[in-house]
Amino acid sequence: MNFSYEKAEKRLRKELDAGRFRHTMGVTYTAACLAMVHGCELEKARIAGLLHDCAKCIPNPKKLSMCAKAGIVVTDFERKNPFLLHAKLGAYVAEEVYKVKDPDILSAISWHTTGKPRMTQLEQIIYIADYIEPNRYKAPNLADIRKLAFEDLDLCMYRILRDTVEYLKENPKSMDLTTEAAYRYYKRLIEEEEE
Repeated sequence: MNFSYEKAEKRLRKELDAGRFRHTMGVTYTAACLAMVHGCELEKARIAGLLHDCAKCIPNPKKLSMCAKAGIVVTDFERKNPFLLHAKLGAYVAEEVYKVKDPDILSAISWHTTGKPRMTQLEQIIYIADYIEPNRYKAPNLADIRKLAFEDLDLCMYRILRDTVEYLKENPKSMDLTTEAAYRYYKRLIEEEEE
C-alpha cells in the first residue's frame, strides 16, 4: 500500500479543526491499543483510526455534492442528517486522496458512525475506539465500557449500541435504521451466548 502515515497526519492537522484532530489522534492511539490486545492487524487499525474522520470538517452541503459526484448512495435519512455522511464520504476520501486501497480499512471508516450487524474485528475496533478514546467524557457508563473494550468486543458493541439507542430514542427521528439493526444483532448475539 502506497500510504505515508506521517504525510497523512500532517495533512489532517491542516484540514481538521484542533478539537477534531485531537480526537483523531485519540482514536488512532486507542485503535492501536485495541488491535494489540485483540490480535488485529496493528497497521490497519492505526490507518483506519487516523482517517476515520477525514471528511468530518467538510461542510454539509459540500458533503452532499461530493457524494453525488462520487456516486455514493445517500439515503433519505442521510440527506436530512448530512453530518452522518462523513463516514461513507471518509472512505471515499481515504481511497482517492490518501491512496488507501485496503477494503478492510475503507469498510471500517464507512461503518464507524452507525455500526452494522456482523461487523469485522477491525470495524468493531474503530467503532469502539471512536466512542471510548481518552478525549471523550460525556457518554454514560464510559469507565465500564472502556474496560470492556479490552475484554470482549461483541459485548462492548452491545453496551455502546444499547446506550446509543436509549439516548436516540429520546429523539427517534435522529436514529439511523442501520444503528437499530446493529443493536438488535448484538443484543441477540449476547443473549444467545448467555443461554
